[in-house]
Amino acid sequence: MANVQYYDVILRPVVTEKSMAAMAEKKYTFLVHPEANKTMIKEAVEKMFAGTKVEKVNTMNLEGKTRRRGMTSGKTAKKKKAIVQLTADSADIELFQGL
Repeated sequence: MANVQYYDVILRPVVTEKSMAAMAEKKYTFLVHPEANKTMIKEAVEKMFAGTKVEKVNTMNLEGKTRRRGMTSGKTAKKKKAIVQLTADSADIELFQGL
């Protein structure tokens, strides 16, 4: 595996209706590096967002979709999504406060 630093692990937040509703339960959804594991994701969230403590991390591997352009077909890139559950006494992630 490549040398993945903690700031390379989290790519961007996922902003959907379902992920916004889960924020009430302190669950935050991120797209993460495809080679990142759960411990790397936990460390990255705790280092990037001060005052947060991660209780658990759930990950999903999303396969690329098949797309066509005329007779040529191909696949989009694979993605990995992580749902991070914070502890009850943890601080909220400020990135989502204005949404």
